Amino acid sequence: MEQLSSLNHKDLILWRKAMDLAVLVYQSCTALPRSEAYGLVSQLRRAVTSIPSNIAEGSARRSTKEYIYFLRVARGSMAELETQLLLAQRVGYLPADEVADLQVRIGEVGRILNSIVAGLHRRLD
Repeated sequence: MEQLSSLNHKDLILWRKAMDLAVLVYQSCTALPRSEAYGLVSQLRRAVTSIPSNIAEGSARRSTKEYIYFLRVARGSMAELETQLLLAQRVGYLPADEVADLQVRIGEVGRILNSIVAGLHRRLD
């Protein structure tokens, strides 16, 4: 079984950028109405928290195949997050420019994530 390097997940640029995204989304959630505390706010926070959490968990597994699996879960959480942000914009909770800025960050994390997955697949071949 292919083993990963001994880098800590906190050393990964991908994890740091995902954490930065999480902070920004948490800050954006403060603009949402209190009535959404158990709805959209909770969903947004769960989705954005899942991204760096799965990056960390996959990295800690020390197996290339498992790391790829958890990075794919993180990618799914990014799609979920983007959907929820667009919904928040459509119902008038978040301004379009703020959502656009967050989408740029999501895209950046996504490109890094996809690059890492591609590299890990090459390692397995």
